[in-house]
Amino acid sequence: MLKLFQRFAGAYRRYFIIGPATKLLEVFFDLLTPLVIARMIDEGVTSRDLPEVIRYGILLLVMALVGLGFTLICQKMAALASQGMGTDIRRELYRSINRLSHAELDRFGTPSLITRITNDVNQVQLAIALGVRQLIRWPFLAVGSMVAALLIDLKLGVIFLVSTPLIGVVFWVVMARCVPYFRQMQQKLDRIALITREGLSGARVIRAFVREEHERERFRAAAYDQAETAIAVGRLSSVLNPVTFLVMNLGVCAILWAGGIQVNVGELTQGEVMAFVNYMTQTLLSIVYVANLVVVFTKASASAARVNEVLECEPSVSDEGNAPVDVARLAQGMRPAPRPLLQGSAEGGQGDAAVCALRMTGACFAFEGAAANAVDHADIVLAPGQTLGVIGGTGSGKSTLISLIPRLYDVTEGAVEVLGTDVRLWPLRQLRQIVSLVPQKASLVSGTIRSNLCWRDAEAPDDKLWRALECAQAAEFVRKLPQGLDSPVEARGKNYSGGQRQRLTIARALVGSPAVVILDDSASALDFKTDAALRRAIRGLGQTSDAAGGIPLTTVIVSQRVSSVRDADVICVMRRGKIVGQGTHEELLAECPIYQEICLSQLKREELGASMGAKAGAQAKDAAGPERPGADPSRSGRSEDVAVRLDGADACAMSREDEKGGLR
Repeated sequence: MLKLFQRFAGAYRRYFIIGPATKLLEVFFDLLTPLVIARMIDEGVTSRDLPEVIRYGILLLVMALVGLGFTLICQKMAALASQGMGTDIRRELYRSINRLSHAELDRFGTPSLITRITNDVNQVQLAIALGVRQLIRWPFLAVGSMVAALLIDLKLGVIFLVSTPLIGVVFWVVMARCVPYFRQMQQKLDRIALITREGLSGARVIRAFVREEHERERFRAAAYDQAETAIAVGRLSSVLNPVTFLVMNLGVCAILWAGGIQVNVGELTQGEVMAFVNYMTQTLLSIVYVANLVVVFTKASASAARVNEVLECEPSVSDEGNAPVDVARLAQGMRPAPRPLLQGSAEGGQGDAAVCALRMTGACFAFEGAAANAVDHADIVLAPGQTLGVIGGTGSGKSTLISLIPRLYDVTEGAVEVLGTDVRLWPLRQLRQIVSLVPQKASLVSGTIRSNLCWRDAEAPDDKLWRALECAQAAEFVRKLPQGLDSPVEARGKNYSGGQRQRLTIARALVGSPAVVILDDSASALDFKTDAALRRAIRGLGQTSDAAGGIPLTTVIVSQRVSSVRDADVICVMRRGKIVGQGTHEELLAECPIYQEICLSQLKREELGASMGAKAGAQAKDAAGPERPGADPSRSGRSEDVAVRLDGADACAMSREDEKGGLR
């Protein structure tokens, strides 16, 4: 909590001075009130002097009004300080979250980050507000009441010296047991946020599988778990008030007993005894409020620690000190290469940065705590204007591989270069302007089609937006919308179909003329004809110099469809994080058994042509085993266990008619 205060309180220093100062003035009047009441009793009530009673009554009213004025000033200072600091903390927290790399985001988790930026910051705001309003008032009131009471009579002051430590011991015992529960409660709130997020975002899937009752039970279990912790804290806290008021009332009884005796002998007046009782009550109530403040600050301390954990987290991916790269210089002499560049070739050698658009050299990456690399010694070379296809089974590392290009993750070994420069030397903003990524899950935000398309270039004119839509095969359906580019987009784009969302995200990636565009299985919801037209359009962009700095557009396509990557200049076949084959479609059919299996699982034997070779045909026939009665001869080359051997690759045969219409 102190770290947050030191970091964010500077701009609100005057509020932290004015607020407590006015509260001290209010407390001063509260301490004078029992003395005025004592005078009223001794000089007015006892002697039945009504004018004196009225005079002291008016004085009490004036003191109350002045105290109320100071209270209102303090309340405003507390609101300005707490809301201002809370807003600054939340803004800085959001900025820090956006600076984190994917590795840190994976470690914290989205539900936990949401809880920290909402509930945890609210706890800190509450503590700041109560700190300004109450942190000075109650301790000062308790000490002031005790001193004033002792000045009235030292003998009765012994009752204070006995009662106050008793209440302090009770609070210490109870709070020592409560503090661990407060930390557990915040962690259990993270769990509730996680289940809530999953349940709401996956509502359609849950209903489709009739899992509503299961999800309700999960939420109920998490909510009851958190409630049990809160109840345990409540039970412990419930001891405070009864014990406190018991001690306080016993103390008042003792004061009245001892004070009555002293009044009889003339050592004290009735007004002084009443003032003593008032001071006793103020002192013990102050201790109660101080204990409540301890509860609030304990919760805030746990929340502040979680907020600081994010604020102090240094992203593993940083571009500090990186100078801008001269893209115009890199573009000189760059033209679409006539044929694929393979690692170590003359055109694509290690030193030829003028030709290389993308190069990976021994690139490795492992997730934190993983036993093996998710990407293991990947070597890739791609020239400007060419297309790289990445194919493999589910979990083979395709998405992780392409995440290294825009530096969403940093390689743990080896290097990744874009336009001949290591990605770790690029400023992140410039690198991600050069490299455009279309993720697997289409992501749109609420607004309009225009506002979503302008993410990469806020000043993009309409003609460039329509050009991107044409290339992404989205212009036709956008033109049919009543408002065109200004048509509304709901959160996550749920007012559009899956294929429309994918085409809009592809169009967004093409706005701003990137030099490299990565399509991470981003056409999975498109039919074969639209997919083929999309690939032709993007391939056409690679033959021009409309990209950043005049560099021909280089494309990386990640897919499980052979039809999506077969026309790529270079195809990488991945299995368990390793590149097990690299080359053109024909080369891989002849040389890569894994690629042969993928093709056999998706294409007819005759569609593969003679390029597969006699050896590949014999392997496919052996793998298929003896023909079964009624089997389709055209499918006899398929392996019975191909789905298992592909680690989840799509083993369903494609629609032949659609495929022919979309690929030819």
